[in-house]
Amino acid sequence: MSPLTRTGIAEPLLMPGPDSPWSRVRQSMAWHGHVVVHANWRDWLPAAIADPQLRPLLGARDWQRLNNLQDPEARDRFAASRLLVKYTAGAALQTPPETVELASKAGGRPYLRGCDQIEVSLSHTRDLLVVGLNRRGRVGVDTELADRRIQYSAVQRHLCTPAERRWLGALDEAEQQRSLVRTWTLKEAYTKALGQGMRMGFTQFGFDAEATTLLTPQGEPASHGEWAFATFELEGGYLVGVACHDAGLRDEGDTAVSTMLDEGFLGEVVDLVGRVHH
Repeated sequence: MSPLTRTGIAEPLLMPGPDSPWSRVRQSMAWHGHVVVHANWRDWLPAAIADPQLRPLLGARDWQRLNNLQDPEARDRFAASRLLVKYTAGAALQTPPETVELASKAGGRPYLRGCDQIEVSLSHTRDLLVVGLNRRGRVGVDTELADRRIQYSAVQRHLCTPAERRWLGALDEAEQQRSLVRTWTLKEAYTKALGQGMRMGFTQFGFDAEATTLLTPQGEPASHGEWAFATFELEGGYLVGVACHDAGLRDEGDTAVSTMLDEGFLGEVVDLVGRVHH
């Protein structure tokens, strides 16, 4: 099971393929209420290509999306990302991955169809895929290259609050770059968790210099502990930002599909199975 950081967010788990130790996902969901996994999509590619069940595993919607992609690398990365999501959600729900259906809400925010109790977020940069699940509230994940160059003078008015500009402006260039990328990544993760994405201005909220506390543009605390934030440096030079919400939901930690699946949707599945067998 992944340990909790001091911010209350579990360390991301490496899942390099379908044969990964998925019990770790179930443990993290049961103990912490959330899990973040990551993988190199190329490691999942052999499974995606060789699996004769790829079409039923992806489902009708994603199979159509896959075939609409013209670029071969984009197709492969899309297939690998969907497999990672389905295996991760399947492990959390204790159900086969092919029974998991990923859909999108208005605005593009992903969700697990029929299982609104678990929130999901996806991100990718180059070869890295990241998936976040949370059963206690919203979740957002974002990834960037840790050494990404961002010209502070060009973005400060659009990316940073007045309070952020005060502490960022006092840093030397190297530390300013690291802190700016970390702040950018967390802002992406937070707005994705809210379902807003780039529609929400990044100057409407900020973070402290430790990148763990949500602040108002003036630098005052903007939450009361219901949000947790963390950034993680992964092998390959990647930075992952995680925003995790706790809505105060208390349960026994049971994320089995029989418990988490929406009753109406479960009824539809039962009816469908009955019609197929008759």
